[in-house]
Amino acid sequence: MLTAGMKGHLELVVTEEKLASRVGSGLVKVFATPMMIAAIEQTAAESVQGALEEGCTTVGTLINVSHVAATPEGMKVTVDTELTGISPNGRMLTFRVEARDEAGLIGEGTHERAVVKKQRFEEKALSKKAK
Repeated sequence: MLTAGMKGHLELVVTEEKLASRVGSGLVKVFATPMMIAAIEQTAAESVQGALEEGCTTVGTLINVSHVAATPEGMKVTVDTELTGISPNGRMLTFRVEARDEAGLIGEGTHERAVVKKQRFEEKALSKKAK
């Protein structure tokens, strides 16, 4: 059962594959904003997956995050999420999110995810190809 206050936590090391210069989000050799966002989404999704009905998952619908400090290759990053809101119908979830490296805060904000039936969601997406 989904309840406000559910938390997620992820730790990762910034590798070359996660650098802005490598993923195309800039020319600098620091942790890429898209990789930080992916880590935030992963952490939020994993934090609630076990509380969902069988056959359901979540998909990201909105992210409002500031990336406030650069992190070089080799540093450890931690991501923490907290489920702060659940819509009355239980389909929209709001998370407070934060990312830190060993020196301090690197990103913070909010993230929203929708609860969907996985098979139906994928079938609907694939039906776009048939048009």
